[in-house]
Amino acid sequence: MTGRERVREIASLTNPLVKQLRALHGRKERRESGLFLAEGARTIVEALDNGQAPEILVYHREGRDRPVVARLRAACVKAGGTCLETNDEVLAKISRKDNPQSVVAAFRWRERGFDAVDPASARVFVALDRVRDPGNLGAVIRTADAVGAGGVLLVGETCDPASVESVRASMGSIFAVPVFEGSETDFLALCARWPGSVVGTALTATTHYRRAALREPVLIVMGNEQAGITEAIAGACTDLVRIPMIGRADSLNLAISTAVMLYGVAEPESDASLA
Repeated sequence: MTGRERVREIASLTNPLVKQLRALHGRKERRESGLFLAEGARTIVEALDNGQAPEILVYHREGRDRPVVARLRAACVKAGGTCLETNDEVLAKISRKDNPQSVVAAFRWRERGFDAVDPASARVFVALDRVRDPGNLGAVIRTADAVGAGGVLLVGETCDPASVESVRASMGSIFAVPVFEGSETDFLALCARWPGSVVGTALTATTHYRRAALREPVLIVMGNEQAGITEAIAGACTDLVRIPMIGRADSLNLAISTAVMLYGVAEPESDASLA
């Protein structure tokens, strides 16, 4: 198939490709197809910058001559993907939004188990135990990218990192940070062989999160939004710490508390960030 043949114009809401892309809002369909959606030129450019080209690129026909769209289209065609020029109605159908982005793409999800984690690849990693909120998950992935973390580990029954909500909240960092998924049993086995500190947060802990003597690489473990980390995971941690609550609030949002922990570990009382 030539590059020209890989660029098609679609205006029908009943086109099979439109139905296929719309179905990717469902977790079952994402897992079965191995594809997930990303919205917006900025996010899709982030994917390209991290070596991932879309398998299907959909863009508004009125934007075909925009430099960023031309770049995305060329990358998609070069990788053997399909480009679809379309209209507002089709983009709204795919995005399930009244005011959709003018560019949407489907990417291949990269499955990684805990056996693929390389502790030597970074100073810090973060694990999330049964995280439920895709917005929190996407925000954590973005923060992990910001601090240079080696990956985000998802333990047990979690929300889908490939959901539209999670991808959107990550602001493109989903393409920069490896995401690993596995059972609690597999995670406990990883903790047992982890070469550095495994530090969990707990309301009952007495050690301030900035006072723990941690050994790199550090694996930070954050718990479920309601229940925290399980007893088994707490028992596998080398350190348990707390984030102090000075005001009247008794807890922080998971994404915020994870950011506090990541920056506390990634920049332990140094002036490196001010250089």
